[in-house]
Amino acid sequence: MTTSTDHGRPDPESSTLDLTRDGRSVSDRGDTVCVIGAGPSGLTAIKNLTEHGFGVDCYERETGVGGVWNWRHDRSPVYASTHLVSSRPLTQFPDFPMPDDWPDYPHHSQLLSYLEQYADHFDLRRHVWFGTEVVRVEPVTGDRWDVTTRSTGGYGPERTSRYAAVVVANGHNWSPKMPNHEGLAEFRGDVIHASAYQGPAQLRGRRVLVVGAGNTGCDIAAEAAQQASQCWHSTRRGYWYAPKYLLGRPADQVNDLLLALRVPRRLRQWLYERLLRVSVGDLTRFGLPRPDHRMLETHPIVNSQLVYYLGHGRVTPVPDAIRFHRDSVELADGRQVDPELVVFATGYLPRFEFLDSKVLGDDGRTGCPVLWLNAFVPNHPTLAVAGLVQPDSGIFPLSHWQTVLFARLLRLRESHPGKAAAFAAAVTARAGERYSGPVKESSRHWFEVGHADYLRALQRALHDLEAK
Repeated sequence: MTTSTDHGRPDPESSTLDLTRDGRSVSDRGDTVCVIGAGPSGLTAIKNLTEHGFGVDCYERETGVGGVWNWRHDRSPVYASTHLVSSRPLTQFPDFPMPDDWPDYPHHSQLLSYLEQYADHFDLRRHVWFGTEVVRVEPVTGDRWDVTTRSTGGYGPERTSRYAAVVVANGHNWSPKMPNHEGLAEFRGDVIHASAYQGPAQLRGRRVLVVGAGNTGCDIAAEAAQQASQCWHSTRRGYWYAPKYLLGRPADQVNDLLLALRVPRRLRQWLYERLLRVSVGDLTRFGLPRPDHRMLETHPIVNSQLVYYLGHGRVTPVPDAIRFHRDSVELADGRQVDPELVVFATGYLPRFEFLDSKVLGDDGRTGCPVLWLNAFVPNHPTLAVAGLVQPDSGIFPLSHWQTVLFARLLRLRESHPGKAAAFAAAVTARAGERYSGPVKESSRHWFEVGHADYLRALQRALHDLEAK
């Protein structure tokens, strides 16, 4: 078996040169697996693959581990006050707990420290090529993959290596989704995406319009309430705003208890809606629109501060922004506001620019791959996507079990090819399954999962894969 050397570099003595279809030289890495990205999902992929005996080469375009949580990197969306919206027990890796004396909702700097400690504890950095970006990933005969890389920024020559399998773990919160409103180019105020927001200094003393009601949009609106001279918060529809604590516990832990008790979804919706009416109240009295959906049918908005500042008149809710003028923004109800700064907290789109979109079943190039378990690719049994989920909990445990399943699948391809073939047939037959119950159809919600249902599905897949 080909393995990685101490610094994650291919061993030239064990590599053989071949040619790609267009005549480029390729270094054969044997049974080594390629992992793209050294964020949380990439790190747990490295750990689980090496624990199953595979050599791993991980390519990371930045200079350190952590992915989006590494605030030092240009593409990180983390801002100064970022904290988890999922609580510590539901966020940590199952085999590497966070310290007991950490708060319920750790700060982003603690998350980065946690990921760095995880990498060091399992000795993962030696497998990572830092400052290296993936240019192309191409399938070749024998279910193998040619991976072409170069130094980040396009410096230096490209290099192609052939791998037995690939794990795509490049994250889905780094490519901003910007709206294209009429007149936006002529607007004379400042316009940024939330990915460029760094902290309160950008808001201080200014008239600010925040567009978007996700968790980031609500956080920035709450900060603008404290720092801006005026803050408008624009949303397209009504939402359910959950506090971070319910019944004296982090809200997601209350949800997890109900899931563990197998409380039916409709009863959970009824309970949550009444709990929110008691704890938060009817938010239409502040001018927010009434939700046009049931609780649990959109990604949960977890924010205890926004309602506070609405009640103090520091945030003015307004409808969707539809048109921009030189000095003002026109709203859906005909009103106009005159912000000096517009912050689009409009989310992100998954990007796999190094892969032909058809490989992931995305023939229409919508950015929405057709996968089974949000991870496994029909007709490509040695390719997996890790972390392409948006759960009602932390993502780390889900990525962990995704990559455990993929590592065991690769092992069974050698020892029990019949079982691996049955798994591949299941991938083809069940691609596109959802694990969330009914949700609003949008780019934000297409990879939404309920963590309990999703983990059970992974558990069943593991059991079926290894069943005799």
